[in-house]
Amino acid sequence: MAFQLPELTYDYGALDKSIDAQTMEIHYTKHHGAYVTNCNNAIAGTEWDDKPIEVIMANISKLPPAVRNNGGGHFNHALFWSVLSPQGGGEAAGALGDDIAKTFGSFSALKDQMSTAGATRFGSGWAWLILDAHGKLAVCSTPNQDNPTMDIAEVKGTPILGIDVWEHAYYLRYQNRRPDYLKAIWDVIDWHAVAERYAAAK
Repeated sequence: MAFQLPELTYDYGALDKSIDAQTMEIHYTKHHGAYVTNCNNAIAGTEWDDKPIEVIMANISKLPPAVRNNGGGHFNHALFWSVLSPQGGGEAAGALGDDIAKTFGSFSALKDQMSTAGATRFGSGWAWLILDAHGKLAVCSTPNQDNPTMDIAEVKGTPILGIDVWEHAYYLRYQNRRPDYLKAIWDVIDWHAVAERYAAAK
């Protein structure tokens, strides 16, 4: 099979200050697991079954909705898990921190923009911090399992941080209080991992 669930570097309960263990387990095993299975099934026997997920995303307009939805779900969740950590929180530092201050005015302003992007995304979707085509930081959101690497994205770029605002990401603890989840998620954002993505994208 082309794609597999990425191995988590922390236990399901490790992010409990922001995300409860039951939500983590269901989200990872059931939701992300289904995206992987369904994406693999959708590309099996096609010219895409040996292509990296990044190539598939960049050519998503050529592929059926099942690949857009499930391939996007796999790409987005793999990124999401990688930028969470029980040692997360705090603020971005170094070159990324400097760029955030220069672009948004302050780290707090970035958080406000990201939280607003997530809170105002109608229905299900994602909030993103990206580097755009000009290498500039920007905040955007996408519906469903779309992301800024897709050739159909309204705002295109390389995501360095993604926040899942589907209800399955937060509903067991926060119910319909998406803004509460968006406030809590910052306590587990791994800024070292985000900075590595930033440096690679630069």
